[in-house]
Amino acid sequence: MIDPKVETAIEAALKAFSKYSSFDATPFTSVFGEVFESEEDFLSKVEMLDEVFDDYSQLEALREVFFDLLMINFFSADVKKLEEDYLDTPEWEDIEEQTLDRGTELLNLLLYLNECEDEDIEPGLDDYLKEFLLVDEDEFQDEYRIYEPVIAHQILMESPVAEISKVAAKLPEDSELKELFYPLMCFFQNTDPSADVKNSIADNAIDKEFDMAVLEVLISFR
Repeated sequence: MIDPKVETAIEAALKAFSKYSSFDATPFTSVFGEVFESEEDFLSKVEMLDEVFDDYSQLEALREVFFDLLMINFFSADVKKLEEDYLDTPEWEDIEEQTLDRGTELLNLLLYLNECEDEDIEPGLDDYLKEFLLVDEDEFQDEYRIYEPVIAHQILMESPVAEISKVAAKLPEDSELKELFYPLMCFFQNTDPSADVKNSIADNAIDKEFDMAVLEVLISFR
């Protein structure tokens, strides 16, 4: 099964990636669709997904983003076919253990956007940090550490995207949000950007094809 929002996100990401790179990724919409719709178990789907990226290195930048999409699709579509408490089983714990080093913080953001839709609230950076990630709570200091660059630069919500780009470029290489900082901040600054705003975001992007693909995933989820 494939969640309609995930299907839209895949198509939007590949279109954006193609627009800003020399590789036309749009024909892969159906390839990834087959992986996501497969009746195989989750780890088998991960293998299938990796095979596509292994065979087409031009798409490598999107590998972990698409892993996040595969995971969110599992939560929203695949899990419906399994027993009710599947996410509490040793089998799922084992899967989590085996995929600990996979994916990005995009998964948390997509889960948040789904929650916003369920509760009919507008996505906002402050809400995401404090109400969803609970960065102010003592027991969530890992989240605080990961999101420290975002927490420290919330003023960028009122700044031109060129300023977001400058800060993103200066983040340390080992920051877990290094790649996602720019599209994440641009999205929260304007969750429904016009074509002109998108062009401005693209003009100031650090890695155009990746940044715009991630931005389009977020917009499609909103």
